[in-house]
Amino acid sequence: KYPTLLAHLTGWQMLSYFALMGLTMSIALTNSTFVVIVTGYFMGWAGLPGMVASYALAAALGYELARRLDHGKLRSLLHHFPKADAVLGELQDQSWQLILLTRLSPVLPFALMTFVLAIVGVPRGRFLGASVLGMLPRSLFFYWLGTEASNVLALLRDPDEGTLSKLVLLGLVAASLLGLYVVFNRALQRVLRRNTQAR
Repeated sequence: KYPTLLAHLTGWQMLSYFALMGLTMSIALTNSTFVVIVTGYFMGWAGLPGMVASYALAAALGYELARRLDHGKLRSLLHHFPKADAVLGELQDQSWQLILLTRLSPVLPFALMTFVLAIVGVPRGRFLGASVLGMLPRSLFFYWLGTEASNVLALLRDPDEGTLSKLVLLGLVAASLLGLYVVFNRALQRVLRRNTQAR
C-alpha cells in the first residue's frame, strides 16, 4: 500500500526523521500540513505517534526560541498602553482556549502562532499541552488524507480537493475563527467593565 521511501526505516532513522521534522516545523522551514500528509502517505498509521511527538517538539522548540529572542520586550512595551496590556492579561487567563483555537485552524501558520503565543507570556506547560491537543483534529484529518492518497504530489497541490475535505476544512476554520472572536471579545468586555467600575 505505502511507497517504500519511508516505510522501512529503522528505529533510529524514524527518530531522526521525526526530530528533523520537529526542528524544521518550529522555524517554519516546512509546513505542518505538508509534513502530516507526507508522513501519512509514506508511513501509514504506524507513523502517527511519531508525528504527534514531532508536533510537541516543534511547539517546544518554537516556544523556547521565541522567549529567548523576545526577552519580555513585548510585555514591557505594552506596559505603556494600559488597555492593551489589560486585554493581554485577560487573554493569558484564557490561554488554554486561545491556544486550542489557534491550533485548530489550518490557515493559521504553526510557527508564527507559536512565536506570538510565546512572547505574550502563555505558560509553557499549558502552551505545550493545548498545542498538541488543538492540533489533533486537523492533523488526524490530513494524516488520514495522506494514508488514503494514491498520488501524494496531487494531494499536496490540492489537499482540500473533494466535498468532504472542503466541508471539514471550512468547519475547522469557522470553529477556530468564531471561537477566537468569542475569546477576544470576552477579554475586551471584561477590561472595559473593570475600567467603568474604576470610574
